Amino acid sequence: MERIKNTEQFQQLISQEKPVIMKFTAGWCPDCTRMDMFIGDIIAEYNQYDWYEVDRDEFPEVAEKYDVMGIPSLLIFQNAEKQAHLHSANAKSPEQVVSFLQSV
Repeated sequence: MERIKNTEQFQQLISQEKPVIMKFTAGWCPDCTRMDMFIGDIIAEYNQYDWYEVDRDEFPEVAEKYDVMGIPSLLIFQNAEKQAHLHSANAKSPEQVVSFLQSV
């Protein structure tokens, strides 16, 4: 999963017609590390999305703009609009992530 390097890249990616998933994370986050253990299989299965990683601490203004209050959080964007948001409290297991993706 490619890491976002700057705000311009983030804006360009979320503005595409193809839906993208932004995984908000941070280096100090134990739940993020846990998600990393299972997210690869989910990415392979849900390859209709392009997946990217955003370090919440590097881009606090982006996290605030899109109401990322906890991490890890998965946000789906298309045409510069947030389509769906899996909040951190509901993103702790593969089953929760898959259920979220099936519901969108």
